[in-house]
Amino acid sequence: MTATEQRIPARSAFLSHGFRPFFLSAGLWAPLGIALWVAMLWGRLDLPSAFDPVSWHAHEALFGYLGAVLAGFLLTAVPNWTGRSPLAGWPLLGLLALWVAGRVVVAVSDWLSPPAVAALDLACLVVLGAYVLHEIVAGRNWRNLVVIAMIGVFVAGNALFHWEAAAEDAHAASGLGLRIGVAAAIMMISVIGGRIVPAFTRNWLAARGSGALPAEFGRLDRLALVLTLIALAAWAALPAARETAWLLLASGVAQAVRLARWRGPATRGEPLLWILHVGYAFVPLGMLGVGGAVLWPGVVPLASAQHLWMAGAIGVMTLAVMTRATLGHGGRALTAGAGTAAVYLLVVASVLARLLGGVLEERAMTLWGLSALLWCLGFAGFVLLYGRLLIGAGER
Repeated sequence: MTATEQRIPARSAFLSHGFRPFFLSAGLWAPLGIALWVAMLWGRLDLPSAFDPVSWHAHEALFGYLGAVLAGFLLTAVPNWTGRSPLAGWPLLGLLALWVAGRVVVAVSDWLSPPAVAALDLACLVVLGAYVLHEIVAGRNWRNLVVIAMIGVFVAGNALFHWEAAAEDAHAASGLGLRIGVAAAIMMISVIGGRIVPAFTRNWLAARGSGALPAEFGRLDRLALVLTLIALAAWAALPAARETAWLLLASGVAQAVRLARWRGPATRGEPLLWILHVGYAFVPLGMLGVGGAVLWPGVVPLASAQHLWMAGAIGVMTLAVMTRATLGHGGRALTAGAGTAAVYLLVVASVLARLLGGVLEERAMTLWGLSALLWCLGFAGFVLLYGRLLIGAGER
């Protein structure tokens, strides 16, 4: 337990750190959002949303779910970066209320004006970005200003998504706003994941006396990040161009080589670590898949390939980060049991089932339904296993 948590009564531990309310909200929204989406597909639910059903699903899976995880991660990481006190208590509850309001107004956006919906939905991440910027400047933590830039791009993608959704005959799920949001998310995973995955692996291996440790950050990492930035920018602007596809393939190879230098196979004995490597692996897999879908559209449908990023890289990596952060900041040992490993496997299997659903067209509906079920079971398992820790039940 941290010093901050020790100063806060157990009944208010839930609001002692940003990871608690936001990770729990993300864990609840991940299965609930998919359940609502499946109900819409089956004709059992008709939300009063101005977004078409596919656009609502895409928006809430990306900007809704990931927005909560970003808030929880940054509100917990920034105090470590700057040495300053975390956001807690009523201000934290207010930020959470803005996120919840965003989910509500998007769901009932038919009843409201598009500008009001956009303003309320964007409010949480705008306030979060302003707070993080203030803390970084106050703590003179200039290295992490790049995080502010990536949040800004993510917010811009969300704003553009709203503008596209408000247009006549809109289908924002295939628009520029979504691609900008996905590109920002993958870039964040590449930058932040590129720090934590080798660092956590190095610490774990060193503690066990291993002489072979993950490679230090070097020229290959810089090349991979530059290629990734260029490829994602090209994909956002010109998704169907063959030049974009080749950039994605080159970036995918560079990212795969980068990941291979982090000694992932050596972590197979600790689920809390190997899931980070698996989650990051979906970054190059997504690049290779999306690039391949543009060049050879008959092999893998583009929508399925993009889910390697959206459900794979984003879904699996965020789940890995949430479980590790919850254990570490909840005062528990940094090791995962069988239940946590099962949660990981369920979500990874969900991603693979979604991919197969695009390849095996004759079984698409069955595999997509299986993917949704596995996803919901995985995140429901996360809530069941980690909910008490997140709430702070039993802590002193």
